[in-house]
Amino acid sequence: DHARLESIRVVITRPSETFIRLGVVDRSRDIPYLRTDSGGDNTRGRGLLLVDALTDRWGTDRYRWGKQVWGELKCG
Repeated sequence: DHARLESIRVVITRPSETFIRLGVVDRSRDIPYLRTDSGGDNTRGRGLLLVDALTDRWGTDRYRWGKQVWGELKCG
C-alpha cells in the first residue's frame, strides 16, 4: 500500500561496515512524518512507528522524481 502505487522498489545497501540500510523508493515527493497519535483502531499510518522502533536510525532522501524512506540496522 506504500504510496498507493502498483509497485515499489526496495533497496538494500551497506553504507558502512557497521550498518545495513533498507530503503523503499516511490514516486511521491510527500515527506512522511512520524505519527504521535495512536490512531485508535486504524491500522494504517503506522509504518514509520515500526521503522522507528526496529531501526537504529532512519530518514528520507528526496529526489527530483520521488523519495526513498530508509532505515539502518547495526550489524555485528
